[in-house]
Amino acid sequence: MSIEVYRDDWGVPHLRAADPIALVFAQGRVTAVDRAWQLEVERHRAQGTSAAFLGAGETGWDTFVRQARLADTARRCFDALDPETARWVRAYVDGVNAGLREGAARAAQFARVGLAPGRWEPWTPLAVWLSTHILFAGFPTKLWREEVARRLGEEWTELFATDGPGTSGSNGWVVSGARTASGAAIVAGDPHRFIEAPGVYQQVRLACPEYDVLGLAVPGVPGLAHFGHTGRVAWAITNAMADYQDLYRERLRRTADGGVEALGPDGWRRASAHRETVEVTGGEPVEIEVIETERGPVIIGADGGAAPTATGTDGGSAGTGTDADGGSAGTGTDADAAAGPGGDSSWEAISLRYPPRVTGELGFGVLPELLAARTVADVDRAVDGWAEPVNVVQAADVDGGLLHRVAGYVPVRDRANSLRVVPAWEAAHAWTDKAVTTPRADVDGHAVMANARGIAAPLGVEFSPPHRAARIDALLAASTAWTPEAMTAVHTDTDNPSAARLLDAVLTGGEDGLSPGALAVRARLLAWDRRMEADSADAGLYAAVRGAVVRRVAGHPALAALREPAAHPAIFQPWLALGPRVAFALETLLVSGPVPAADIDGIVRESLEEVAAGDEPPAWGVTHRLAPWEALPEEDDARWPGLGGDHDCVLSTSSVPGFTDRSARASAARYVWDLADRERSLWVVPFGASGVTGDPHHRDQLPLWLRGELAPVTTDWNRLTKEHPHHDDH
Repeated sequence: MSIEVYRDDWGVPHLRAADPIALVFAQGRVTAVDRAWQLEVERHRAQGTSAAFLGAGETGWDTFVRQARLADTARRCFDALDPETARWVRAYVDGVNAGLREGAARAAQFARVGLAPGRWEPWTPLAVWLSTHILFAGFPTKLWREEVARRLGEEWTELFATDGPGTSGSNGWVVSGARTASGAAIVAGDPHRFIEAPGVYQQVRLACPEYDVLGLAVPGVPGLAHFGHTGRVAWAITNAMADYQDLYRERLRRTADGGVEALGPDGWRRASAHRETVEVTGGEPVEIEVIETERGPVIIGADGGAAPTATGTDGGSAGTGTDADGGSAGTGTDADAAAGPGGDSSWEAISLRYPPRVTGELGFGVLPELLAARTVADVDRAVDGWAEPVNVVQAADVDGGLLHRVAGYVPVRDRANSLRVVPAWEAAHAWTDKAVTTPRADVDGHAVMANARGIAAPLGVEFSPPHRAARIDALLAASTAWTPEAMTAVHTDTDNPSAARLLDAVLTGGEDGLSPGALAVRARLLAWDRRMEADSADAGLYAAVRGAVVRRVAGHPALAALREPAAHPAIFQPWLALGPRVAFALETLLVSGPVPAADIDGIVRESLEEVAAGDEPPAWGVTHRLAPWEALPEEDDARWPGLGGDHDCVLSTSSVPGFTDRSARASAARYVWDLADRERSLWVVPFGASGVTGDPHHRDQLPLWLRGELAPVTTDWNRLTKEHPHHDDH
């Protein structure tokens, strides 16, 4: 079949083919040529085989992926696809396989680790999607709440509630034609995710007689799931912060034949169990047991059946979050009920229940439907079939249609499931066969989505603080003549509303007893404009004081019970470490919680003195530097630039105050979709269109991204450069 590949000045692929099947084949092929290393890393991560070439550091991830049954779930979901969607996904995979060898020849990483490109299976894109999003709903937060309840007390369970580490934070907004210079709507925003190099979003255009769509694809996944513009309609998403994954406390026991049984509402039932081996380059292979109960796969404690569980004085079984009498903290059960007839031969574990594993639906049928959308009603109808992750969706079309809704699968079940780890043996915690009807709202002038409470509030427990949403709302309200170019001022706003509470504490603490140096620090902070600009010395000063406050609060005796690391797998530790929890919940902890107000006042004063006594803190961007994840990190870490922004700024660049200023999360892309003229749309990614080191388009967008500028969208084929034609049998 004939495929035409064009490139714009930024190397972005514009693909043209005779029909949707040929086109999606072209998408797979060009992605493999441009990003073979990234694709193969993602494929291996999705099937739990990355430690075999990346080393022992990936063993924990591979173990989780295997025990969570992600690849098997992807197979199930692929088998459940309708024939047309399955054919479409297969064509993408065929394209990937057709381009992998050429792409791998361009990527030096394959030779560095001795990896040969493998073969993608039809279900691989679904596995990549699952592994990319399995932690998006933040189910490890339930482990943290268990630890807080058990160690600190039930009354403090939600003390640290905030957009914690490991979740994503994104901004999005739709402005109606009544508030734009052109009279047509604009859809804009930027997804904030853990930054990876190469980037997690791929700019691409897909054109055939049926449609002509441009947007941001996830490498390894066909279509444009999250962000797209067909010319007549455009759409975008953010994470709805919904809760749709549950953790169950399982009581397991070994049977005489070496199998496993799990205690459920109907008594002891056979669980599936088998063993797998995780290969580790440069190390010994790791053998793991994969157990699945009627609730779901066991992701913590599957290996606990080697010996009876011992209960110590510090409270229960290591890694199970039980209280001192062996019962489940907060579950209303006791040790006898939990142990059942298993006696000493039983042990506790935790299983994960997540919708695609239960329903066999991942929502991939939505992807080709979105490409063919002409109106907001088409987008709305398509995303009715969405499953995971649960997103807030916004859309606008050339006829004035506007959409603001939540899409995805949230099971109807007991409220307690959303809060804590719940006992598997209690029938009250079983899922019903129903899903929640996802909410929607009208758009009055403009609408904002930024992971805060609001439209998705009934579906979740923890949301981002309201700061980003409120700030974007205020900025948008300031004009009725918005243009695509003006939207960059919203993307890059560095006002930091979350600083207000610490600044209030500095103010109310007064001047009495402070040294001259601390008084000077205090005066500068109170005069600061609250903007986290990269070149701002006062922003750097604020960050230094904030860091000192965080460390002191985390070190306060009132929180000592939480200081010992929870005995859970390392992959969950970002959700379970006290320091980051204090850092992200500092606003709350300054005015409520177990640390007395008088001690907070002393902590703030001590922090002012500490900063005053040390060297002058550098400007914010000196220490607040980009820290992207790379499968094979290079030693030259200094190549990553300094950043403006902060966790609660619209320019959301997250670090862990008090522990590191390095920013692992930031804008994974920025986009402005203009419904008046698609050619006036704008976009940018942190690095570039190519994943190949040394390619001219590997990092050519980084300077734009740093300055808050966007690249033009080019849609005129005559202004694009055509590559040599590809003729592939398919």
